[in-house]
Parts: sequence; C-alpha cells; structure tokens
Amino acid sequence: MTATDTRPATGDAAAGRDGRRRVRRGPVLLAGLSAALLLVALVAAGRGQVAVSPAEVLGSVLHRLGLDLGPRPAAVHGESALWLVRFPRVALAAVVGAALGCAGAVMQGVFGNPLAEPGVIGVSAGAAVGAALAIVTGVTVLGGWTVPAAAFAGGLATTWLVYLLARSGGRTEVVTLVLTGVAVNAVAGAAIGLLMFVADESGVQAIAFWNLGSLAQANWPAVALAAPCLAVGLLATLADARRLDLLALGERSARHLGVDVERLRVRMIVVTALLGAAAVAFTGIIGFVGLVVPHLVRMVAGPGHRLLLPASGLGGAIVVVVADLAARTLVDYQELPLGVLSALVGGPAFFWLLRRTRDRAGGWA
Repeated sequence: MTATDTRPATGDAAAGRDGRRRVRRGPVLLAGLSAALLLVALVAAGRGQVAVSPAEVLGSVLHRLGLDLGPRPAAVHGESALWLVRFPRVALAAVVGAALGCAGAVMQGVFGNPLAEPGVIGVSAGAAVGAALAIVTGVTVLGGWTVPAAAFAGGLATTWLVYLLARSGGRTEVVTLVLTGVAVNAVAGAAIGLLMFVADESGVQAIAFWNLGSLAQANWPAVALAAPCLAVGLLATLADARRLDLLALGERSARHLGVDVERLRVRMIVVTALLGAAAVAFTGIIGFVGLVVPHLVRMVAGPGHRLLLPASGLGGAIVVVVADLAARTLVDYQELPLGVLSALVGGPAFFWLLRRTRDRAGGWA
C-alpha cells in the first residue's frame, strides 16, 4: 500500500475516534448540565428578601415528596415564599430557557447558519404585537390569561405569515425566508410603536414592561401551560434529529439521501413557532438565549442534533434561571428587566462568537 493509499484510512480512523469520543461525551455533558441546572435552581429559589439556604430548599422539596429528610425553612413565611413565589418562577425560567435554547438550535440547523434564532421568523415580534393589541384594546375575555394567549396567537400567526410570504413554486428558500422575516419584524416593530402611541399611560407602561421581558408574573398555571409545549417541541425535534444532521450536508445531498427538505423545514418552523411563542407569551421578549446558547453548546457537543438539542435546552434553562436570579437580586428592592439584562450579557458574547467564527473559518459546524 502506498503512502497516498494510507491517508484516507488514517483520516477515517481519526474521524471514527472523534465520533466515539463524542458518543462517550454525550451522557457526561447532559449529566453535567442537569446537575448544574439543579444546583442553580436550588440557589435561585433560596435568594430574595426571605433568605432560604440551599439545604432548606432541598429539605422543603423532600418533605413535600413525603421524605422526612433535611431541614425545613427556618425563616418566617419561608415555606410559603418557596412554593407560592420562588419555585414557580424558577420552574418557568427553566422551561422558557429550555424552549428558547432548543428553538435556537433548530433554527441554526434548518438555516445552516449560526446567526439564526427564533426571532428570525417573527415569533418574538408577532407575540409582542399580539400582547400589545390585547393591552391597548382592553380585551379581557380570558381574564388574566388574555395577554399571554394573545401573545401566543400572535407569534404563531406571524410565523405562518412569514412562511406563506416566503413560499414560491412549492418551495421555501432560506434566504427568502430570512429576508421576509426581517421585513415582517420591521412592520411588527412599527405596529408596536403605533399601538404605544394610541395607548394611555398605563397601556404604554404595560407594553414597555412586556417588551423588556420579566418573570414577575410567573405562577404554577403558567408553568403547566408552557411545559407541555416544551415537551412536544423537544420530542418533535429529536424525532427529526437525523434529518437535521443530513440537512447540514446541504439541500442537494439531503435530498439524495431521502430527506424531504421542504416538509422538514415546515415541521421545524412550526415547532420553533410553538417553542418560541410559548416562551415569550409568559415572559415577554428575552433575546440572545436562542442565539448564543446553541452556539456555545455546539463547541462542546459537536454538530449532532441528537445531543445538541437537549444540551441546548438544558443550557438555555441554566442561562435564564441565572439571569433571572441576577435581575431580581442585583439591586435591592427593585427588579431589572430580564430582557435588557440578557441583551447586555448576550451582546458581547455574540460579538466574541462572531470574532471566533471568523478567525476559524467555518468552525461553527
């Protein structure tokens, strides 16, 4: 065998070793992210005006499960603070972060672009318009759920509109879809500005607060509604994980390998709309999570979506739980807007990722 004959074999062997390392790395990465999420959740649940130690937080959970283990909160009203305020807020933060992280990973896989995120297809902008319409019109047909329901419907409707406008000749080109999303986002921004102009002072404050993002209205019913959307979306994306891997090879290669690219795109856009709308409906707009988290996870997990999707979900959950903890504890007796805080941190992180990707041409995949 000549030297040139041995090169492909050596390359194949190296690729095989790298693949085996990633397979072994997967369970370790998921276990590490799960442990980190549990840790930050325990810390976040205990921080606030009523201080509860992580041991007491864990003890309270264990006692609720019927296990007489660990200390209960010693602070007055500590138990009530945990179960009525802190735990719903931490749980919703985890669900929202996981939905945004997973949706971002899907968008980057579908578009073949690390700059893609749920906002590209109009989910966030549409949800903002829906919420603003409900606030300005004063509709209360669903009581306290009217604004979240309007935001959810607005996100889904805008995404569907973007898809219909971008579709031509039975196909949807990625570039056309992205440009259509940009145009629709601009129109949605103008619509929000117009609604704020015609709203009264309280309406303007409500729209502005919703657009800045917050978990202040978190409760158990919100968790009960958002969590199933996350579960359905994650299961649907995992079912198509192999097809997303093939799509990363290029549309033509994916079609030759039996992937119906158009149907795959439609399914993933619907799933992304479901995940993104369910997230922003209860918290307002939280930027950069779906953009930065999948990118960071991909550096460790590699491009395989069977690992990338759940890891991005766990990573997004950790980021939002930590960001919400910072938003409500950095300033005494005041709460910083969660969306603003995520943008302040996510913007520089995104800039660093851009520089890194440019220096390592094509390194994201």
